[in-house]
Amino acid sequence: MRPPRLAPGDTVALVAPSGPVAPDLLDAALPVLRGWGVKVRVGEAVHGSTSGYLSAPDQVRAAEFTAAWLDPEVSCVLAARGGYGSQRMLDLIDWAALRAAGPKVLAGSSDVTALHRAVATHLDLDTLFSPMPASVLFDETAAEHLRRTLFEPERTRVLRAPEADVLVPGRASGVLVGGNLSLLAAGLGTAERGSAEDGIVLLEDVTESVYRIDRMLTQLLRSGWFAGARGVVLGSWAACGDPAEIRSLVLDRLTPLGIPVLGDFGFGHVASSPTLPLGARASLDTELGTLTLDSPALA
Repeated sequence: MRPPRLAPGDTVALVAPSGPVAPDLLDAALPVLRGWGVKVRVGEAVHGSTSGYLSAPDQVRAAEFTAAWLDPEVSCVLAARGGYGSQRMLDLIDWAALRAAGPKVLAGSSDVTALHRAVATHLDLDTLFSPMPASVLFDETAAEHLRRTLFEPERTRVLRAPEADVLVPGRASGVLVGGNLSLLAAGLGTAERGSAEDGIVLLEDVTESVYRIDRMLTQLLRSGWFAGARGVVLGSWAACGDPAEIRSLVLDRLTPLGIPVLGDFGFGHVASSPTLPLGARASLDTELGTLTLDSPALA
């Protein structure tokens, strides 16, 4: 199910389901969000501790997320930043209550991949793998693409990366699945594991050494997670080591799948990242370097 698009006057709930939010980045982001003509409600955990690796205790983060989703005035729940911690609160959320509240937009990336998987599993909703506002990577281009996806999604149906690296040429159609590689691997064995069946797999990560990327890809492959995948699109591997080594590794691990693989698509932990709708059907063309959505990301 596609959530409804936003309109001026709607309310966006800013939450912190993972790491602590830097006050200066939050202060810089709020005028940008309000400039879209929306009301912004800032959750308790967003103003939580800036020490340690969690924005607030699990119960507080779960309550913040739940309250935002259950609020009938909120149209979009937007993660302020990633980090670590989303997985820890999944079992504290009343998913039946969230389902009864009806569809709304979840947007965020990185560690928020755990929430994307949970919303897809428990609520059967498409979500937005998007840049997050309390980040140094939330530049004008990233913010504008997110805004257009939220308010004018018909304008973001074609995602282009003309400088993308064609690792395995071809065309494919399927459902956009995936997100952050570490979180996908960590989700194996849980109710939210999902799979890549009939999917175009999106993968990216940050500050992971090449052997760890190898281990996570191998884990997903051996578990059968990739079974039935139609294609793979790779985003950024910021601070993950030698790009040539990563390219060689990806070819080694993913070429045997016999499906198109496109690298350097420019999403994830990188400036000017586009917003990609998880759950949406799309067509991949490696020659053109495009992902074309069958329909707008939001209804």
